[in-house]
Amino acid sequence: MPTVEASVHVDVPPDVAFAVSQTTGAARRRWDGFIRNQHFLDGATTPDKGVRTFTRQRFGPSMVSRYVSYAPPNNVGMTMERGPWFFAKMGGGWRFTADGDGTLAVWKYNFTCKPAWLAPIAERIGVFLLGHEIRRRIAGFARGCADPVVLAAARRSLEQH
Repeated sequence: MPTVEASVHVDVPPDVAFAVSQTTGAARRRWDGFIRNQHFLDGATTPDKGVRTFTRQRFGPSMVSRYVSYAPPNNVGMTMERGPWFFAKMGGGWRFTADGDGTLAVWKYNFTCKPAWLAPIAERIGVFLLGHEIRRRIAGFARGCADPVVLAAARRSLEQH
């Protein structure tokens, strides 16, 4: 199963970094250029293990995913339930660990492509494209961890929990 990974050091503590990663709405769109639209499903209003989300990517494809782990401020994991036709499976995990005066964020995704006869080629292309996208996305996350508007939204969510 192909895997792509990206990491970045941010100058905020792990609880704040984790909270930034879980922002929603306008605050999320300030840093996350990957998404055009994202919302919780099934009446959920906050992330948690078992919660499903709908995400529409900026180029149009959409995905329904489920939180398979939710352990603030250390990690979060998702798995695709429904998504683009070319993914047979897809999952991702984001880990946040103290690193000096800040946090090391490591984001890892794995996937398989379909149809099986095309997978060997599609997965090599997928590693390249998804790798590029995850590096772009984690760079946006780093910018979000320095954005006063995003940080204010993240801190509000920490105060509520």
